[in-house]
Amino acid sequence: MAGPLNGFTVVEMAGIGPSPFCAMMLADMGADVIRIDRLTPGFLGGGGTIIDRGRRTIALDIKKPGAADVVLRLLDKADALLEGFRPGVMERLGLGPEACLARNPRLVYGRMTGWGQDGPLAQAAGHDLNYIALTGALHAMGLAGHPPAPPLHLVGDMGGGAMMLAFGVLCGLLEAGRTGKGQVVDAAICDGASLLASAYHGKLRSGDWINRRQSNMLDGGAHFYGCYTCADGRYVSIGAIEPQFYRQLLELCGIEDPDFERQWDRAQWPLLRGKLERLIASRTRDQWCALLEGTDACFAPVLDFEEAPRHPHNQARGGFIETGGVVHPAPAPRFSRTPGQARPVPAPGEHTETLLAELGFADADIRALRERGAIA
Repeated sequence: MAGPLNGFTVVEMAGIGPSPFCAMMLADMGADVIRIDRLTPGFLGGGGTIIDRGRRTIALDIKKPGAADVVLRLLDKADALLEGFRPGVMERLGLGPEACLARNPRLVYGRMTGWGQDGPLAQAAGHDLNYIALTGALHAMGLAGHPPAPPLHLVGDMGGGAMMLAFGVLCGLLEAGRTGKGQVVDAAICDGASLLASAYHGKLRSGDWINRRQSNMLDGGAHFYGCYTCADGRYVSIGAIEPQFYRQLLELCGIEDPDFERQWDRAQWPLLRGKLERLIASRTRDQWCALLEGTDACFAPVLDFEEAPRHPHNQARGGFIETGGVVHPAPAPRFSRTPGQARPVPAPGEHTETLLAELGFADADIRALRERGAIA
């Protein structure tokens, strides 16, 4: 295995949403991530998607005799655990923090939930949209005069959830390396998404943010920061905030209308957006790319998921890779000496016997577990 996390072992309780993405990031960076897949019929996790890449996997029915002991024996040698169940589920399985840390005091116990481990909503079901709704972030997204627009689950699940869990686990590993003591990481999507919105809370308090959608510089209110429709029905993005970049945008587009000199006059933004919409609609996306791409006008075409891997910049940087005939986003960030690596997507339970043998289970013990239905 390559990567800066080579030598660390992470046990992942299979789930959906942010915890698998966190596990993928750690695996990309070289950690030996062992996923506990469940034999429960209809379980959604471990489905062989891109974010399942890089693990070794063992399939267990955690409620059958002997299965929980397998997990505990894995955790005895692990550096970290990732779990994304409702609060109390791991405790009921006999795998709560108290039991696990008693056996392995250095273990960093990463817990991923939407609402957090406590609070009045802790036991309520929810999804990304609900969690970011509680933070104020969702209220700011979308068009004026319309309900907030549901974003892709990047702000909540992936940014506020998976990224914060990864950060928390790595902080815990650093601290455990100094003290020899593990701890619990309580990562809640609503906490993380709130933190991601810190700048906007600051703008609101300073008077730089109007609490209405599409009324501010970064929410689509400003004509110089937004997306526009081209003559061919495709889209381009413009983000010419700084005066020198705005000036280059006007010059390259041949805009001599004096109204555009009033860049920061909020009252003029709707008028200027309308004028810019008509201008952008006069040429195709490719024509605008030929004129503006690579300049300081802060421009980029709006690509879909199929187009993005083919863009010359993404190709030059190797931003997408192919593994098993499937195009994947490449591991990020990049390291000069210990680069990460996207390893194949395993089949659920693919490494069950190998992992049990590594834990010291004899052939007879493995047969007994299988006969009891505890393992695949």
